[in-house]
Amino acid sequence: MSGVEKPKKGKIHDAGQIVGWVEVIVRDKHGNIKYHIGKPAKPKKNHHNSHSAYGLSSSFPAKELDDFYWRKNIITDVGLACIIRLVFAGLTEDKFGYLAIGTGTTAESASDTALESEIARKAATVTQTTTTITDDTALLEATFSSADGLSGSSNVSETGIFNASSGGDMLARKVFSAVPVDWDAGDTLTIRYYVQMTR
Repeated sequence: MSGVEKPKKGKIHDAGQIVGWVEVIVRDKHGNIKYHIGKPAKPKKNHHNSHSAYGLSSSFPAKELDDFYWRKNIITDVGLACIIRLVFAGLTEDKFGYLAIGTGTTAESASDTALESEIARKAATVTQTTTTITDDTALLEATFSSADGLSGSSNVSETGIFNASSGGDMLARKVFSAVPVDWDAGDTLTIRYYVQMTR
């Protein structure tokens, strides 16, 4: 007879997970939105298509990209190990407060440790917000522009969360439909990366 207790029928066992999604906004030099990949809005009423029942959370005429973008990103294996070190006494780790962007197109993987082709990284503004349970979500936001040393034009297609201004550990990565950004013309690119603890 095994010494491991089997769950009783009907007994609730708490289990958690970490999920994330990204909002990407490209604006021209006047602040007008050119492209918007968005976080999910509330489902539209009386809509029978579970995929398209989510709208992008902004007004347009921006070009809508990746309607299914609300799907989960990848929390990396390294990122999970870092979370353990951040949570428990006696273990140490640097907090995650940097966002990076790149032009890589290879799909994200749990084994990723960096962006495929990083072009810029900067400190993000980090706030705590609510998705389902009060304060269950961290929001990291940063806006990239020519002031960050970016020039020419880029087709930005990936982003990630890091715990250092260079190198360091990558908590999460997401690849999305490339958005063209003309840095010399005054375009800016805003990344809003949401990470939720949920059960």
